[in-house]
Amino acid sequence: MTLKFSVAVRNAELDAIETAIGTGAILKIRSGAPPTNISDADAGTVLATLTLPTDWLAAASAGSKAKAGTWEDLSADAAGTAGHFRIYASDGTTQHMQGTITATSGGGDMELNNVSIASGQPVTITGFTLTAGNA
Repeated sequence: MTLKFSVAVRNAELDAIETAIGTGAILKIRSGAPPTNISDADAGTVLATLTLPTDWLAAASAGSKAKAGTWEDLSADAAGTAGHFRIYASDGTTQHMQGTITATSGGGDMELNNVSIASGQPVTITGFTLTAGNA
């Protein structure tokens, strides 16, 4: 039997994610496929590094939680094709979340304005939403 949770429980679960990762979270966009597990070593080249807004996710509503504010790196670190991301605590080394990246409307866990990144170009996150399961 599958567990079912109320919207209130699902929202609380999602809001706890942002609390656990903390303010000043660091997002690194990387080339290639994500590692198998979040505890695995980083993979791929860091293409862009963003310090996320202090309140980087909107309050959860109806079992989902979307990015808040502008997520942008004005000058990419390196050239390459974005393949995955990792979100770290403010120390930039403690990884807490990872997923795939696609262009806008491409269906990845995170969406960018352009996955083909040139060194020094601006990189803008156009879409990122967490959705709690077990509705």
